[in-house]
Amino acid sequence: MSNKCDLCKEEKVRVICSLLYQAPPGEFYSVFEDLRILVQDDDLMRQEAAHVCAHHNKNNFTPVRIEGTNVLVTRYNDLGGNRFFDPQNKFSFKFDHLSGISNKFQLHMVAWDEAELWRTALNSALKAYVDSHFPSGDCIVFRKTLKNRKVFVVCIEGHQYKPLGFWNGLWRAEWTFSQFPVITQVTGTIQLQAHYFKDANLHMAVCKTVEETLHIIDPAQLAIDFVKLIESEDNKFQIAMLETFQALTDETWRKTLRRQLPVTRTIINWNKLMTNQSTKANISSSEVPLGLLKCTV
Repeated sequence: MSNKCDLCKEEKVRVICSLLYQAPPGEFYSVFEDLRILVQDDDLMRQEAAHVCAHHNKNNFTPVRIEGTNVLVTRYNDLGGNRFFDPQNKFSFKFDHLSGISNKFQLHMVAWDEAELWRTALNSALKAYVDSHFPSGDCIVFRKTLKNRKVFVVCIEGHQYKPLGFWNGLWRAEWTFSQFPVITQVTGTIQLQAHYFKDANLHMAVCKTVEETLHIIDPAQLAIDFVKLIESEDNKFQIAMLETFQALTDETWRKTLRRQLPVTRTIINWNKLMTNQSTKANISSSEVPLGLLKCTV
């Protein structure tokens, strides 16, 4: 007799993909393994999870370690067929999103023209900035044609994954601007995701969009001015986040995130509590006013 609670294949696929899409940064493979154990169908899991994992990796600018160098996997260096290229070192590679294995390396030729000179100058200045400001960060500058415009696309990724400390965090930014005209429009998006799961399950996602202008003079000056711009915007974003956290009062946390119980910011010692309960069992309930028995969290 079949179990009425069993899901059909279509429903399983929908639930699996929905949960995988919600996986916080740095936790995709943990979610995948948990679902694999529950579903008990490895073929289905790998078949349906492959494209979700590819979306997760490209959307989060996942770094891939290749011969001592990190290469970001994004939609901007996707050549199709799970092949990506590194514009800095001029090679492409095959990448298995589920296993994280990269192989089948090939030379990827890039025309050494004026635009590449500008891209290289931008990439060098940007890397120096990221290395000095992010404990674990990577970046890359791409030359792309978007909406019939030749533009530079800048991708920045910085993460701290501490699953043993019960938290993970990802900072990623994307900037786009054209080499022409002399005064160019810069558009950017800064995104921050954090997940804390020790004493609570809190998932925060914040996004900020930026629109500014830059004067195009020469490659060296553009690189300096662009780095100054993103450093200023990163600092504004970080300060705003800190001020927001500081503005959250205890009352706000109680009303929004928890039941309204006394908050002591301590962890309950259950062993001590059980010992006390065994002692109290010898005391008549009439001797202890009910109002003195309080639950603290």
